[in-house]
Amino acid sequence: MNWTATIIFILLFGVVTVLGFVAARWRKGDLNRLDEWGLAGRRFGTVVTWFLLGGDLYTAYTFVAVPALVFGAGAIGFFAVPYTMLTFPFVYLVFPRLWSVANHHGYITGSDFVAGRFGTPTLTLAVAVTGILATMPYIALQLVGIEVVIAGLGFHPQGFAHDLPLIIAFAILAAYTYSSGLRAPALIALVKDLLIYLTVIVAIIVIPAHLGGYGAVFDAIPRDKLLLTPPSGGNLGSYSAYATLAVGSALALFLYPHALTGLLSARRRLVVKRNMALLPAYSIALALIAALGYMAYVAGVQDKPAYAGYFTQYGPNFAVPALFLDQFPSWFVGVAFAAVAIGAACGRSLGEAQGARLDHYAKCVGLAFQVVDDVLDAEASTATLGKTAGKDARHGKPTYVSAMGVGGAREFAETLRRDAHSALADVGERARRLGELADYIVLRKF
Repeated sequence: MNWTATIIFILLFGVVTVLGFVAARWRKGDLNRLDEWGLAGRRFGTVVTWFLLGGDLYTAYTFVAVPALVFGAGAIGFFAVPYTMLTFPFVYLVFPRLWSVANHHGYITGSDFVAGRFGTPTLTLAVAVTGILATMPYIALQLVGIEVVIAGLGFHPQGFAHDLPLIIAFAILAAYTYSSGLRAPALIALVKDLLIYLTVIVAIIVIPAHLGGYGAVFDAIPRDKLLLTPPSGGNLGSYSAYATLAVGSALALFLYPHALTGLLSARRRLVVKRNMALLPAYSIALALIAALGYMAYVAGVQDKPAYAGYFTQYGPNFAVPALFLDQFPSWFVGVAFAAVAIGAACGRSLGEAQGARLDHYAKCVGLAFQVVDDVLDAEASTATLGKTAGKDARHGKPTYVSAMGVGGAREFAETLRRDAHSALADVGERARRLGELADYIVLRKF
């Protein structure tokens, strides 16, 4: 156990925990109102919004997974740099108008906006479910980030004890997010971003100096890791993967609920424009963070016996923790690892139990949608559905109706609706919209 790093880590995480609960009194509002809890009353200015969006978008995933991809796969890992640069001009053009409409009508989420502007239940449902499902692997990435830095501190027992630090950390995060709403990650983002910038600035100066300079680092990288694989013989090589990763990620970024609420919490539309002009500063930091993957490769941390077991268990994800353990004193390792863990907190991940309940909710409503769709195809008219009814039966397609009958399928859908509501029971009033969504899915007529 690296006690010095562990003590620094615990102290910084403790400071963040206190800030998370104190945040309920920061710019105080009625947290029983959903817009106050979820959007902090739409009162954040340019600076707070900048830190909040930076905290939301550049989390444990950024500090661990991006350089891990560069370490393992090479240049393709740098797709994360242009994708953010593609995103911000688009958001600059589109989102100020979206903010104005959402502010005028009181919309809180992306699905609220879609429902109000387009009146299309199917599209509204698609946006809501996409946001829920997309957030789940995002939460998993935060867990991976915290897991590897805790292992780097020397805590690696087996069985339940292995997961205990994660459970404790996310129980704390869930508790202060529940009590303080969006104010908690906003206030914590101030601390996290300062720690990240401190860590990155020190790392990009000290580590290359230890390795002989940037020229020596890039000279030591094999050509196949330094450059994308070029097209040959009708094969696009890595070019197509790099381009589609960048473009697809750019289009998807603000479908994440936490990214959109960060924008909707702004005080006015000018704040959104200013942030899209200022956020590329984070992309510069991101490029430097990605380069840590190359530095880890040149430092040869994967070949050092002290880290062999970690690489066996965590693979390339342990590259950055190993690099910091190898290059820095224990106290600075504690600061850097705390920045990673706090970054996961800024991403507004859910506690393990709450995440499992929402995962169960998402599965119930997704399955219920298909069951009801099968029932409506069998029962409703073409005029009501807006599409040809009875196609499933005519084409002999296996459906829940063909397997269970109309009555059985209806009963199954109702069971799924009850299960979805049960999964939301502990979340309270904040889950009211999700409960209404489950009701709509099962009781809809078209």
